Amino acid sequence: MNITFADAQKKLEEITAEMLILIRQYGLDAETPFDVITVARGKINNEQDYIRFLELSLEGRIYGEYAEALQKQMDQQAQDAQTTGPQNIH
Repeated sequence: MNITFADAQKKLEEITAEMLILIRQYGLDAETPFDVITVARGKINNEQDYIRFLELSLEGRIYGEYAEALQKQMDQQAQDAQTTGPQNIH
C-alpha cells in the first residue's frame, strides 16, 4: 500500500475531527500529552468510545510519523535537486 503525503494529511484531518468529537463529548482536558490516556480512562465511561479513542490515538501517531517521514524525504529530494542543478547530458 502506497500512501501519498496528501493521503496521510487527509487521514490525519479525519482522525483529528473524530478525536475532537470525543474530547468535547467527555470533556477531556489533559494538561500534558502524557496525561491524555489517564484522563480518558477516568472520563470516558463508554467502553466502545474508550477503545475508539485509543485507536484514534494510535492511528494519529502512525499517520503523523509517516507524514513527517515523507515530508523529510521530500525536503531532502528538493535540497538534492537544488544542489545538483540541471544535468546536461550529451
